[in-house]
Amino acid sequence: MIYLKLFWSFLQIGLLSIGGGYAALPLIQERIVEKNNWLTMETFTDLITISEMTPGPIAINSATFVGMRVAGIPGAIATTIGLVLPAFIIVITLAYFYNRFVSSFVMDGILTGLRPIVVALIGSAGLSITFTVLWEQTRIIGVLNNLKNIDVFSLILFLGSIVILRRFKPNPILVMLGCGVLGVLFYMFA
Repeated sequence: MIYLKLFWSFLQIGLLSIGGGYAALPLIQERIVEKNNWLTMETFTDLITISEMTPGPIAINSATFVGMRVAGIPGAIATTIGLVLPAFIIVITLAYFYNRFVSSFVMDGILTGLRPIVVALIGSAGLSITFTVLWEQTRIIGVLNNLKNIDVFSLILFLGSIVILRRFKPNPILVMLGCGVLGVLFYMFA
């Protein structure tokens, strides 16, 4: 039954995605695109874009969109509950222990040790999406074999967005909307 499979997949993602929504993205990609083939990498990248633009946490939005795409409204409910349930239980448990052992050396060591892992997970998701957008590849090996086939327009938008965001610090939503408009105009007339 697809609903149980969706629920189980996102329960595992929710259980293992320490570090928040962005850290969950490589896990969602691995389960949805690579393991179960429910979505293509291009569709997954579009889904991440939509999830980022809509209000709410990116992981929950992504789970809901995947469930809706794969199995309609019941699928969206199954994926969302599957993703949220472990976090709900873990947060309640951690809140109890954190309040009890807040000044503990062990607790400080655990939290300090998890930080680099979270950064690595977020970086992994960012690289996968960048490779897909610029080279239509998900792995570094595919990119290295295909360096000359870069999407130059996407690269210009990517680099231009970084410069604009770092230098002028505008609202990121405005930058995303601007890139969307430029993309529509470019690909409509290209």
